[in-house]
Amino acid sequence: MAQQSDESSMTTQAEPRTQYMLTTVDNPFDPFTQFDQWFAWDITHGYHSAGLLARVVITSSELSEADQAQAIQDAIEEIVDVNPSGMHRRVAEGDVRAKG
Repeated sequence: MAQQSDESSMTTQAEPRTQYMLTTVDNPFDPFTQFDQWFAWDITHGYHSAGLLARVVITSSELSEADQAQAIQDAIEEIVDVNPSGMHRRVAEGDVRAKG
């Protein structure tokens, strides 16, 4: 019996995944659209969220760009899940409520 080739079944379209950034519950700035203000506020309040993320993320220059992006998303999720201070959360791009 001949096997039919269905090109559409072989092509997998990945659904776009929501991208998140790490922030704190009290930072009033959107890290996607107001990064400079967000970063300055984060540093002056002693959170150093970007540094925390850099310490937690496991990545390599040998990974593809997509795999590196996924490693960052995984690290953000880990920080928010563990979250011993209760201050960190993740925010999606386009989330109109940067605070809270």
